Amino acid sequence: MTFHPLTLFDREAMLAVTLPSGRRNCNYTFANLVGWQFWYFTKVCVLENAVVLRYTFNGQRAYMVCTSEALSLELIEILFDNSNGDLTLIGLEDSQVAQLLSFNSKFSISVEPDRDQYDYIYRRTDLATLHGRHLDAKRNHIHRFCAEHPDFEYRPLTPEFFNECRRLTEIWQEEKDASDTIDVEKQVMETIFSNWDALGMTGGSIIVDGRMVAFTYGSAVTTDTLDVCVEKADRHVEGAFAIINQQFAEHLSEQYIYLNREEDMGIPGLRQAKLSYHPEILLTYNVVHITKND
Repeated sequence: MTFHPLTLFDREAMLAVTLPSGRRNCNYTFANLVGWQFWYFTKVCVLENAVVLRYTFNGQRAYMVCTSEALSLELIEILFDNSNGDLTLIGLEDSQVAQLLSFNSKFSISVEPDRDQYDYIYRRTDLATLHGRHLDAKRNHIHRFCAEHPDFEYRPLTPEFFNECRRLTEIWQEEKDASDTIDVEKQVMETIFSNWDALGMTGGSIIVDGRMVAFTYGSAVTTDTLDVCVEKADRHVEGAFAIINQQFAEHLSEQYIYLNREEDMGIPGLRQAKLSYHPEILLTYNVVHITKND
């Protein structure tokens, strides 16, 4: 198994596996992989029916495997041999963990659910229409925004608006503590902007009085699921986050049944906000450590 640094030339081969796989984990989104590879030292090996990703973070090596088929004992043995020691697999759904546990006669397997990394996946139509009493508060946010800004515009996000996105990102982080993470996020965004068309990005923005107050963008993770990679809004404009969420879902292609709005990273406020939209799927994320039995 040979790994190499991820490049745009890998896109076609990787999407041939990931798009039809049914694996909606945001970590398989090609744009995310390209944007964050400098941070995780991402390497890739594309097989006929699987994409294997190798990460290095804090000196530790881990793998992710995207395949529409069951995880095979043969593949696990190959990965184990490549790991030069114990094997760590990350981002596994519960169904994949069950497959691995069937190999326990040959391997010792320990499983650690990582709740902070669970993906929040919603029906696009639910976010677009906000039907139901459980979403009354969200509709109220939208109504207040529309009452205060009746002439707002929704515009598709295109390169001509990238400077406005940069300006708005600076406003968004005013209330954030200065940190390396913010600088990393900005670097990821610049990588995305520099390769917008090649990465197959789609996005939207909200314009009020000629000024952008919110924007979002994402790209496909499977044929029926779009991963929302970024959502930013001016915190001083009430309802800006709610309106970009709703309008993006409303204007998105009907091809996408689901929107993956990614994880909450264990941030209490973010978790509360994502749960308040009542996800259709809370996609599990497990870290699995594998050692060989004596």
